[in-house]
Amino acid sequence: MTTARELTGESGFTLVEMIIVIVIIGILASLGGQLIVGPVTGYVDLSRRVRLVDQAEISLRRMQRDIRRALPNSIRIANSGRTLELIGTVAGGRYRRFADPGVGGDDILDFTLADSSFEVLGDLNTAPTAGQNLVIYNISSTSLSGNAYAVIPDNMAVVGNASTVSQINLSPAFQFANSSPYQRFFILTGPVTYACESGVLNRYSGYAIGAAAATGTQALVTRNIEQVAGNDNCLFTFDPGTSQRAGLVTAEISLEEQGEKIHLLQQVHVVNTP
Repeated sequence: MTTARELTGESGFTLVEMIIVIVIIGILASLGGQLIVGPVTGYVDLSRRVRLVDQAEISLRRMQRDIRRALPNSIRIANSGRTLELIGTVAGGRYRRFADPGVGGDDILDFTLADSSFEVLGDLNTAPTAGQNLVIYNISSTSLSGNAYAVIPDNMAVVGNASTVSQINLSPAFQFANSSPYQRFFILTGPVTYACESGVLNRYSGYAIGAAAATGTQALVTRNIEQVAGNDNCLFTFDPGTSQRAGLVTAEISLEEQGEKIHLLQQVHVVNTP
């Protein structure tokens, strides 16, 4: 029997053959897509996880650096543990409290009157700048005495002109309320605040001691803080320790991005010996 294809002399595919080919190609494409999508999805998820861990670690390392340079007993927690404030220091040393017997000429720091200068025991690395604050024997962040946060602190003076690495001038002259058992003093850089706010961690600096942090310079530390019941999953705690044991700051931060979550914890020991 002669077919229509033989009569016309033409060759090609029937409709059934084309449908079968399309179905086979679809199956192969689906299998190939599954083989590609899995590794690509895994790579994207891993990249997101690494990025979140890196963000959290950088944030915690920056906080650690500030905490280690904090004025003793200046760390305070607020806003249900979502805000941490401290007073930063740029230098510190020991003041001369007693004159060397038989030597004379020693510029001691006199605590019985308003003194205008004192000698440093061992030179500082760099000379302090006029206008910087100098604190001696900071023992609290809440009390009226020995508290640099106080409205009128009795332990904080202002560095005067012509101060050097071995001699510090005070302007105006100042009478410190208490001496340090270790004859220690600290030169301040000013307060710093870390605040978890609506999914981001901000760092505030450049504001006056005792003023609101929001009046200072705001710098973004990290985004993507996980939200739990409308609150940031971010917590700061502080154990002030004792005279025999250092204080401990604990920072916990959870970050989330497109369903990927990581939780990091950092603990920093704080020397609170004033």
